[in-house]
Order: sequence, then structure tokens, then C-alpha cells
Amino acid sequence: MPLANGRTYRAIPGPSETPDAVQRAMHRSSVNIYEGEVVELTESLLPDLRRVARTEHDVAMYICNGHGAWEAALANVLNPGDLVLVPATGRFSHGWVEMAQGLGIDAEILEFGLQSPFDPDRIEARLRADTARRIKAVLAVHVDTATSVRNDIPALRAAMDAAGHPALLMADCVASLGCDRFEMDAWGVDVLVAGSQKGLMVPPGMGFVFFSPKAAAHRPDRVSRYWDWTPRARPEMYYQYFGGTAPTHHLYGLRVALDMMKDEGMEAIWQRHATLARAIWAAVEHWGQAGPLRLNIADPAHRSHAVTTLGIGTPQGQRLRDWCERNAGVTLGIGLGMAPPDSQERHGFFRIGHMGHVNSHMILGVLGAIEAGLAALDIPHHAGGIQAATRVISAAAPPAS
Repeated sequence: MPLANGRTYRAIPGPSETPDAVQRAMHRSSVNIYEGEVVELTESLLPDLRRVARTEHDVAMYICNGHGAWEAALANVLNPGDLVLVPATGRFSHGWVEMAQGLGIDAEILEFGLQSPFDPDRIEARLRADTARRIKAVLAVHVDTATSVRNDIPALRAAMDAAGHPALLMADCVASLGCDRFEMDAWGVDVLVAGSQKGLMVPPGMGFVFFSPKAAAHRPDRVSRYWDWTPRARPEMYYQYFGGTAPTHHLYGLRVALDMMKDEGMEAIWQRHATLARAIWAAVEHWGQAGPLRLNIADPAHRSHAVTTLGIGTPQGQRLRDWCERNAGVTLGIGLGMAPPDSQERHGFFRIGHMGHVNSHMILGVLGAIEAGLAALDIPHHAGGIQAATRVISAAAPPAS
């Protein structure tokens, strides 16, 4: 007897759950796209987007996903034939490389594997060796959604400064913005790339590129009319914000999502994500004492607070995902990029998304579904992971008044 009837839950690393209030705001008729309410609404978003990114710099908004934001960022600062350095820690580092190569940009990859963050010392050494200053930018993924590694962006900035290298520091924060602490200005980041569908709690469809004056001065010989961030960040007419028709319904949803984030406060948001991540790790480490389940990133200091990648062995990852969706209405993320896509090994991984609109009962529900699945499928594990998670959550909760 399947038990999945009722409200389902996507425990995938994006698109994240959309708050009911955001959905209600988007469930409306279309509005005048030339003047009036939508103009004021759009302009009200900018300071709050900057507040989330911890920056005073410009932000350009696009109708696109994270891949589009990658291209927008690259198109505004690099010429074909320019060289970028990419410290790779998972599938999304390589994805950004592919986007750069599609624009005729040369990319040099420093590979750090699928289970560890990048090494700033190794990056510094490579930048010191670039005496001709051919490297124009360093493309760094803050949180790789595939491996769940969280890279140390301040350490990367320090390495670039120690090498005395003028390259731009460009950061992919698609999976981390609004979940893991990120301080664009304090950390010396020149370009920040993000999307609407994860920590910002809005359905897919909007991309954001924040850029510093140094990045703006890096303008290439030619920028396509659509991707050009200058009129989007400093429009003379309203349509220039989006290079045409505005994504009106997304804007209404984003306004509500940013209001929710402002009410909670960024420090509280970061703490909530950190606590819920620790609860997941505690459950997994408990289960793994008597079975194959393991966290992909061994050191907690390098784990994302938005997504957790797990290995469990082939074919148990796929079996567990199928069981949870069919019997509990919980969708777990696939093991993206952890093994070749045409191999059986890819079925030995899965991911838990815990980003954006998520709280204790949602996480405990996901963990309960996983533990039930482990038992139902006779996958070896040490029972009691839920209790390990509840101890983390109860210890972090404020005392009763």
C-alpha cells in the first residue's frame, strides 16, 4: 500500500520549496508592464537583493536560470581568447567552464576532485607563475550543488592578493545565496552569480549578476545587447531592466520572498540553515555506523549548509530514492556528477536539499522517510538517526519561556 498521497515534498537541491505566500503573490493577473505599480515594485527589489548579497555594488536581473547568469557574467567582462582559471570541485565548476568555452574563452582547470575544497595555496602558486598576466578571471563555485562542497572564498581572495594578481574574482553562489554565509564586499568578490530558485525561494526563471566597479571597468570589446548588464543595472527606461518584457509574476513573488528574508534577518537565516544541516549530518553519521551510507564531504567545515551529497553504493541510491518518492511522497536529489552519466555507479549516490523555505519539521520528515526506506529495503544501517537529528535541533532551540 503506497503512503504517498497528500502533500509531497521536494527534498532536492533546487528548485526549492516555494512558500505559500510567494505562490499567492504570483497567482494574479498580468499587470501594466510600461508604468505604475510594477515599476515601483521592481525598483524596491534592488536594495533588498543587495542586502542578501551583502554588497553596495550594482545588480543586473535577467530572465534566465543559473546557466544564463553564468553566461551573462562572462559576456560582460571577457573577450574571446581571454584565459580564466577555474578551481574545480564538482560538476558545476566544469559547467561554468563549458559556458566559457562556448563564448570562445580559454579555460585552465585546476582539479581538486569531488570530495574536497580547493587549495588556496595551489591557486596562489599558479597565479604567481602567471607573470604575463594572461589570466583575466578566477571562476570559483562557492557551493557546488553536485558534491555539496563549500569553498573558502575569503581564502581565495587572500591567495589572489598575496600573488599580487589583478584577475577578477567571480563567484557562483547559485546554491549558496540566502543559505550559506556570503559577504560579497567584505570578501572582495568582483562578480556574484545567483538564481531565483534556491535560497531566494522563488520558482526558476530569474538570474542575478552583482558586479563591482572593477568588473564594470573590465568591459570587453563587444557585449551582446541582451546580456549587457549596464542598462539593466542603470536603466534609462523601465524595459531596460530586463532587455524587454519584465517577468512580472516572478517580481511579485520575489518581493514577498525578500520581505520574508528581511523579517527573519540574514544572520538568523544562516544560523537556521547551519543547524538544520548539522541535524542531517548527525542522522547520516549515525546511520552510517552500521552500513554503507556516508557523507561525501568528510570535514564539516567544508560542507554546504544548503545541500548534502551522500554515497550509499550502487544500486542503493536509486532504490532509496524510488522508495521515498513512491511510499512517502519525498523526492530526493539524484547523484549528479558523482559518476559518469552512463555508468551504474551513478546509482550509488543521492542528495538532500535543505535550502530556502525549510524548517525543523520538514527536515525531520525527510529524515524519517529515509530511515523508513533504509529499513524497508533492508539496507544496513544503525537505527536511531532521527534521534540523533532531534538532539541537534533541540539543543539549538531557545528555552521555553
